[in-house]
Amino acid sequence: MNAGDTAWVLMSSALVMLMTPGLAFFYGGMVRRKNILSILMQCFIILCVMSLQWVLFGYSLAFAPGNWFIGGLQWLGLNGVGQEPFVEYAATIPHMAFMIFQAMFAIITPALIIGAFAERMKFSAFVVFTLLWATLVYDPVCHWVWGVGGWIRNLGALDFAGGTVVHINAGIAALVTALVIGRRRCLDKNVPSPHNLPFVVLGTALLWFGWFGFNAGSALGANGLAANAFVVTNTAAAAAGLSWALIEWFRVGKPTMFGVASGAVAGLVAITPAAGFVGVVPAVIIGLMVSVFCYLAAAIIKPKMGYDDALDAFGVHCVGGIWGALATGLFASKAVNAAGADGLFFGGSGLFLKQLLAVGATLAYAVMVTFILYKIVDALLGIRIEEREEEIGLDLSQHHERAYTMIE
Repeated sequence: MNAGDTAWVLMSSALVMLMTPGLAFFYGGMVRRKNILSILMQCFIILCVMSLQWVLFGYSLAFAPGNWFIGGLQWLGLNGVGQEPFVEYAATIPHMAFMIFQAMFAIITPALIIGAFAERMKFSAFVVFTLLWATLVYDPVCHWVWGVGGWIRNLGALDFAGGTVVHINAGIAALVTALVIGRRRCLDKNVPSPHNLPFVVLGTALLWFGWFGFNAGSALGANGLAANAFVVTNTAAAAAGLSWALIEWFRVGKPTMFGVASGAVAGLVAITPAAGFVGVVPAVIIGLMVSVFCYLAAAIIKPKMGYDDALDAFGVHCVGGIWGALATGLFASKAVNAAGADGLFFGGSGLFLKQLLAVGATLAYAVMVTFILYKIVDALLGIRIEEREEEIGLDLSQHHERAYTMIE
């Protein structure tokens, strides 16, 4: 084992852990003031629940040797997951270091879905739905893409740090939940504005910071590949933030802070599957283009279609993740990572089709299972809060707390 690799992966695990509280501020600043604590609570309870789910059985289902669909049960309770490396995943770090790094991915993925149903879901139903979704959607898709024997891994499709596993998976689940739970009642009068833009900026900064662990940490070592992933991650985020600002400047006359923050996050999403396979110039292209696609989805298509993806979880994460996965099929190069493949623009004709198949399969599976799970939880517990509870806000109705107290 290598001490430097181990230190980097553990540090990266801490960076990715910080992304979930960062997401809490990013999303929390966008909702109305009466609902910010509910967003913070949902993110932090996911941090608690998923940490336990992962060590008890989630990691085994996702990564233990199994079949093409799901992992085995031999690592329940981390039985057999210790200080020695598991060479199929990482030969130079302890198996337990790899496990906790992956735990942070499993935590933030269901948290991304919160953005679609913000201000509408009953807390008890939210906890049950999240646990079921993580077990029956995230864990299988994770095994498909990264697990030994997973069919997407065997196919040869590439996903360096979670474009398919995390962003497409959660993003399409977000759209499903937004459609079935229905629109917020206030939208009949007006669309609420973000109540605290500085929180949104703070959340964006924490996400950007943590994303270096998300992407560069996925090299699973302190090496040149980690350096490449670090550089292209920053580059794509910067290009996307600038691109979104330019789009707003051209379309509405003024760039906004909210737009730059949204663009930066979209750029981070898009570069995630490609970070270990593409160079700097492709990263610029990926970042510039993702803002076009995500702006189109969030600012033009969503209002015309009328669905209430409250915080654009689908418009940024699913759309950005799809572009990133397909762009990997275009721009991947063995010159960057010999263990990868050459994309279409580097002479590889087959990778793009494999990426397309992986994207389509993930979308289809996540849509079907998310819808079924929603209906089951709704039948058992009722998912949407009552009209009066929505009117007074989830902070009071679900948690009996206020984020802000006026003192005379």
